[in-house]
Amino acid sequence: MTERKNLSSNKTGRKKAVVLTSGGLDSTTTLAIALSDGFECICLSFQYGQRHHVEIAAAQRVAAAMNIARHEIIPVDLGRVGGSALTADIDVPAGRDPETMAAGIPVTYVPARNTIFLSYALAWAEVLCAPDIFIGVNAVDYSGYPDCRPEYIAAFEQMANLALRDAVEGRITIRIHTPLLHMSKADIIRTGIRLGVDYGLTHSCYNPRQDGLACGVCDSCILRLNGFNEAGAADPARYVSR
Repeated sequence: MTERKNLSSNKTGRKKAVVLTSGGLDSTTTLAIALSDGFECICLSFQYGQRHHVEIAAAQRVAAAMNIARHEIIPVDLGRVGGSALTADIDVPAGRDPETMAAGIPVTYVPARNTIFLSYALAWAEVLCAPDIFIGVNAVDYSGYPDCRPEYIAAFEQMANLALRDAVEGRITIRIHTPLLHMSKADIIRTGIRLGVDYGLTHSCYNPRQDGLACGVCDSCILRLNGFNEAGAADPARYVSR
């Protein structure tokens, strides 16, 4: 109880929020929005057996650059579950156009990933008395992932307020913030640039080389490159090829 009491007090007077941070473009922009909205942000990342492990280093860079006082990295071995090109020996799709990406749920979908991540964030939110949770899901350029849809977020938020002791007893009300939900990738990038985000710190590639260079041809790279092009800005990420 000591840790909970100490973490609940906030000398700055700002409300605390748990922000899911992957080191990618979307989660970094979400973190910048949460900070600009006046929240004291506590970041949560996951080492879940992903092949793009360089994202953890990116998340650490982002948290340091944004002066985040507490950033936890939680190991969750979803590689033991498999079923995704991001956690198992399954080829990552390459060279697809956005229309093809949106035609179905791709093999880069990780079973129940956002549900697992949000559940960890939910538990921490109760302990920290930080009922605001930010996640960078997007229902426009979302590559068909079912756990990025608005109806999923609404259902999780409802469940969260039924599940927690502090919510049931009326001390907190959990709110899942999704500031990017209805934004295009270009609008996300424009927002981040306006807020001073250094996208050179971020990593988006699903299939990077061991040295961290982005492949430039996976779905995530294509969506990112198209977004920068539409935003009229240069992508500072390092690619094997464009």
